Amino acid sequence: MSFKIREIQPEDNQQIAALIRKVLVEMGVPKVGTAYEDKSLDDMYSTYQHDKMQYFVVEENGTLIGGSGIAPLIGLEAEVSELQKMYFLPEARGRGIGAHMMETCLHFAKAQGFKQCYLETLPYMENARRLYGRSGFRSLEKPMGDTGHYNCTMWMIKDL
Repeated sequence: MSFKIREIQPEDNQQIAALIRKVLVEMGVPKVGTAYEDKSLDDMYSTYQHDKMQYFVVEENGTLIGGSGIAPLIGLEAEVSELQKMYFLPEARGRGIGAHMMETCLHFAKAQGFKQCYLETLPYMENARRLYGRSGFRSLEKPMGDTGHYNCTMWMIKDL
């Protein structure tokens, strides 16, 4: 493996914020009602320095090529985690990196005592939805918790 998955560090903030925004623009994601406008994007390290939360980055040759986080789902904090801000640059896709990242995040969520993992996505993020399905996520009819991402119209959950 030429890449490594590790916990985010303060010096990663600028690079991961730019990466996430770049992928969202590439995917044509609305800039409101999605992760694009989240204030946390500019200080991901501090955002995830709380109990039962962690953000992981994928590094290759000294450059970040992806990331994903786990946090308690607002409104259902005791039982349900949320997979958050899982984005990869084009050069990271189709290489199994997403599966490794998913394994890392779900292992962390389970170790924190969560019973389920929830996520929100968009219909046209087909590769991501395939990864989620292969990882054992199933579709839901309506959203859970209070993410504030009203433009995300697909919701999925997995029992841990």
